[in-house]
Amino acid sequence: AISFNNLKMDNWTAALLTGVACIVGYLVVRVKKINSLRQAEEKIKRARNRRDESLQRAEQAVLRYKQSHPTTDSAFILTLSLSELTQQLKEGSLTPEDVLYSYMEKVQCFQQEFNILQSDYKDQGPFKDGLLYGVPVSIKENITFKNHDCSCGVIINLDQPAEKDSVLVQVLKKQGAIPFVKTNLPQGLLSCDCSNPIYGQTVNPHNPQKTSGGSTGGEGALIGGGGSLLGIGTDLGGSIRIPASFCGICGFKPTAGRLSSQGVCPTYRGQKSVLSSPGPMARDVDSLALCMQALLCDHMFSLDPTVPPLPFNMEVYRTTKPLRIGCLENDGYMHPSPSMARGVREVKALLEQAGHTLVPYHPLKMDEIFPELMVKGFLADGGTISSCLCQHEGSLWNFHIIHVLGMICFIFRSVPELWKQHAAVEDYIQETIAHWRSCNIDVLLCPVIGPAYNLFYCTAISYTVVYNLLNFPAGVVTVSTVTAKDEEELKHYKGCYQDMWDKLFKEAVTGGEGLPVAVQCVALPWQDELCLRLMKEVEQLVKQSKK
Repeated sequence: AISFNNLKMDNWTAALLTGVACIVGYLVVRVKKINSLRQAEEKIKRARNRRDESLQRAEQAVLRYKQSHPTTDSAFILTLSLSELTQQLKEGSLTPEDVLYSYMEKVQCFQQEFNILQSDYKDQGPFKDGLLYGVPVSIKENITFKNHDCSCGVIINLDQPAEKDSVLVQVLKKQGAIPFVKTNLPQGLLSCDCSNPIYGQTVNPHNPQKTSGGSTGGEGALIGGGGSLLGIGTDLGGSIRIPASFCGICGFKPTAGRLSSQGVCPTYRGQKSVLSSPGPMARDVDSLALCMQALLCDHMFSLDPTVPPLPFNMEVYRTTKPLRIGCLENDGYMHPSPSMARGVREVKALLEQAGHTLVPYHPLKMDEIFPELMVKGFLADGGTISSCLCQHEGSLWNFHIIHVLGMICFIFRSVPELWKQHAAVEDYIQETIAHWRSCNIDVLLCPVIGPAYNLFYCTAISYTVVYNLLNFPAGVVTVSTVTAKDEEELKHYKGCYQDMWDKLFKEAVTGGEGLPVAVQCVALPWQDELCLRLMKEVEQLVKQSKK
């Protein structure tokens, strides 16, 4: 009996100790999570305080300048195109300070409405011989600017200010530009929306119920609203072109490698299937070309020897010879919205009237390569890195979707599998180039997604991401606005597959009457100037048609 009772006591003690250990373990985990959340909240508070303090300093600087320069006509300055502005700056009829403080004042107006992130400007004396002398330039938040964070909208990246400027910022300064503001982006970058837990939501300058797009949505909102006339963004899947389409401006994704990516921070490094590229955004195509000309200089080639030393070819950009243009209205994977398709048809007619030859073009195997090459390329790690980044920080829905999709469907289980996928990408690029040449086309005209989505939607990027996969230069030009007829036709939209994604796309673009409509122009790798030339042609023809 004594032995039995002792045995019972031992079991009871063991159970009690196990229970206590479980409770202690739970409490430890709970305390760690609470501490982690508290630390995240403190980081967010510090980041917002830094933003607010810089805004206050900028506001005070603007007031001092206006008081000492009461005759400065800021309203007039804000109406000037980039070419007009650079001319007046070089002539001396305007000073860099006149221009800078006019745009800084405009940014103050946009801060509350569009959620723009302000950085400090310190007068370092812009280089007067530069192509961008005295031009204020806005910068996407993930491009390093000395003493400022590059969070990518992720809390864990806060409180790590950059030790030096990115190569692009250094070159901009060398060319006389004045980087003066950093702009918002979505959490983790991979989104068609523009919201993160640090700085919140950025909205469309034409309709606050719509998104500015992503991931370069802060640039799209600021330039589209008149608060900047030139900005630098990054494009992985359409991150320059989608905000340009949504906000009614121009945006250009160069061939990856044409511009330096040193100091341009991705969400995670090492992904090689779908290539990212920095590029310019502006109100017109000439501004994009001027920015590319300024960046493609000996200073950039010296700072980053991995960039091929190819200066901007102005002769190609200015050529007027007729082009043979491929025309794509539907990629067969995602049916375009009525306004997307109409935009392409109207521009096709204008190009034909101008003497260009338009021929049908259809991309290869979109239903196969979108999930197998593009999506798997994005999520080759099964969402592991995105999971680590968003842990403990109240992640937004788009980051959770990326992680879950990666875990369920797209993880590569071995290095040979990953290499096989890389080889398939290489094969698809060569097949597409051969197909392009069999069509005997110089460039391609095709849709870009639009109009601007309702808030919190992220869907339908096949029209843009394919050119990141192929590494073809691509740009966007605004050509029209959504009509009442477009909205009526949208009611009957079914899509290609009549599935959840088609339904989500229809919901996303509903209610877009009056919003911008854009088209996309594409060229073969390293023919960036030819792509810009088609964009310029489209821009001019559309402008002439409206007279």
